Amino acid sequence: MLEPSKRLEINDFIKVIFENENVTIHDAVLNRVKESHEFLLSFSENKVIYGVNTGFGPMAQYKIDDKDRIELQFNLIRSHSSGTGKAMEPAYVKALMLARLNTLSLGKSGVHHSVVERLQDLINHDITPLIFEHGGVGASGDLVQLAHLALVLIGEGEVFYKGERRETQDVFKELGIDTIQIKVREGLALMNGTSAMTGIGIVNVINAQKLLDWSICCSSAINEIVEAYDDHLSVELNHSKLHIGQQEVAEKMRAHLADSKLTRDRTEHLYSGQTEDLYFKEKVQEYYSLRCVPQILGPVSDTIKHVGRILIEELNSANDNPIIDVKTKHVYHGGNFHGDYVSLEMDKLKLVTTKMSMLAERQLNYLLNSKLNDILPPFVNLGKLGFNFGMQGVQFTAVSTTAENQMLSNSMYVHSIPNNNDNQDIVSMGTNAANVTKTVIENTYEVLAIEVMTIVQALEFLDFGSKLSSKTKKLVKDIKEIVPPFTKDYITYPFVQNVKDYLKNNPAI
Repeated sequence: MLEPSKRLEINDFIKVIFENENVTIHDAVLNRVKESHEFLLSFSENKVIYGVNTGFGPMAQYKIDDKDRIELQFNLIRSHSSGTGKAMEPAYVKALMLARLNTLSLGKSGVHHSVVERLQDLINHDITPLIFEHGGVGASGDLVQLAHLALVLIGEGEVFYKGERRETQDVFKELGIDTIQIKVREGLALMNGTSAMTGIGIVNVINAQKLLDWSICCSSAINEIVEAYDDHLSVELNHSKLHIGQQEVAEKMRAHLADSKLTRDRTEHLYSGQTEDLYFKEKVQEYYSLRCVPQILGPVSDTIKHVGRILIEELNSANDNPIIDVKTKHVYHGGNFHGDYVSLEMDKLKLVTTKMSMLAERQLNYLLNSKLNDILPPFVNLGKLGFNFGMQGVQFTAVSTTAENQMLSNSMYVHSIPNNNDNQDIVSMGTNAANVTKTVIENTYEVLAIEVMTIVQALEFLDFGSKLSSKTKKLVKDIKEIVPPFTKDYITYPFVQNVKDYLKNNPAI
């Protein structure tokens, strides 16, 4: 997979993280890493190079004796393995490792080839280093999270293997895996980059895109429930506005509803010239949460694609410091570890994901409020009104979770706090931004799960049968295998979790 002239793309992450495809490294890539390492060894013999023969950060003014240079790297790794909070989930750690492997494989870091080989081993053996969510400020990169990765690569710390939390050294011994060789700057090169925020961010993009697809599916099904007029999805209307996302969302909704017998042609009902009514009981136009879906989800779609492009650029960049350039025979000091690109994009992704949860909550409210929809019983109650509760209980959860998303949507990008004796006087908070966005995405899956359950309950009541589009029929069939019709009251939290898992693990219909 890692080839000299090939960029990693989001689909590569899907294959490795979600489909468990092994990572392969082309011989030419290994040779490039070896060449970079050998050049740095030679170049650093009589020069002062940050992190090779100096201290780190504000301590870089201190020269390190040659005899202490190797121990310096171990000191850096151990001292910065200081994370707290929840352990990162395996998918995000795997993405982090693939991101760091790709960056170091560019031959701009001067690491010993054992580093990329051990990262390959961790990924292919499905070994998950214990890495905590809290600790990174996003410049000098993801120091704390990546220190925990480096700690495992030197045979220390802990890992998760086959569902158990174990000592790294025991797992390495069991599998015959060697530790990396520390030669010149392996500790710094592993830690001084943006691979944690980038790896988490790429998984976020994958999950957000799936959320968008499910949101389009839900919005289409609700159009059938209310037998909406179809002109708000027309090519003519949506192409009169020039945003690609809006046009694509409308196109996907038209495709979903192509064989539906429920959406209506305005020409037949309101343009026929045959009505003399002074008051129209049925709405001439639907509420915004139904009628304006292409305009609401269009910018969501455009933003997810843009975020993905920026993250792929970061992924395929050399993002540590200093940068080793074999071609020019020089070492360049700077700040490629700074995570502002990722931090800003995570804030954008967080905002549009929150908007998806808000749209789902408003559509849910429409279905549950019989005075708004005028076609369904209160709370889509399929049992006895007053005695049973229908979907009343889960609405509280959807509203609460959406409110949390709105609060979490405050920017991390502008929350820089100087630290490291003011050496790091302006930082990105990119790792925090990526982790908070991950939370917002998880929350939105929960809101969507409650909306999907409600849609299926509503369709159970309406009993449209063959009038439904084939896509909505499949949605109903799949969800009814998970959730029964609520003709009586059930404990609902297991259903919400099971539908959430279904949405996360399956492509949208």
